Amino acid sequence: MAGARNIQGLLKDDKRFILTLIAEGEHRQQDFKYRVDDARKLAKTVSAFANTDGGRLLIGVRDDGVIVGVRSEEEIYVMHKAAERYCRPEVNIRFETYRADGHTVVVANVPKSDRGPICAQDEDDRMHAYIRINDENIVASPVLFALWKESQKPQGAMIHLDDDIRKLIGVMEGRQTLRQIVGRSKLPRHKVVTLLAHLIRFGTVKWEYSEQEFWFGMD
Repeated sequence: MAGARNIQGLLKDDKRFILTLIAEGEHRQQDFKYRVDDARKLAKTVSAFANTDGGRLLIGVRDDGVIVGVRSEEEIYVMHKAAERYCRPEVNIRFETYRADGHTVVVANVPKSDRGPICAQDEDDRMHAYIRINDENIVASPVLFALWKESQKPQGAMIHLDDDIRKLIGVMEGRQTLRQIVGRSKLPRHKVVTLLAHLIRFGTVKWEYSEQEFWFGMD
């Protein structure tokens, strides 16, 4: 609870600022949280923000934008718990507390990770990396996870066109899912994941998310 107590001196009477944020609605870098009582679920949002472009959670605001306020310091404690216990590596969340219409609203700012993918632990104790697409938290494709890992290394020279690369490129017609590419290339799945990450990094392959699927294709 130490982290929660440290913010009590930061209360600000700034309804206009909070209403300006609420007017933006929920989007790629903003989410509303009416209640914060499930640290694991909250960790998914923290992971998604950190792995995308960063973002902020407005705690004490309903999905329809109505200000209801936080109930107690316990909600702030849950935020800390989500970052410290259920996110790996740990995320350094910055809290700001405001007053609006007699309610306390907490803005939790999640920075973009510069240390590779942030994973969140689910209800079955499995770790997943999430990304933020529009206003949703989506489990990242293994290809994106490999891309994050690779982006931490020096880019170096252009990828060598060996037989596996040629085989992969040979089946890359239109947009396809990872499963389809594996099936058509006859390459091991882990090999396809690694090669796609290489090709995305060098701009040869593009990815998109639609219809609840990750799709990959060449320009």
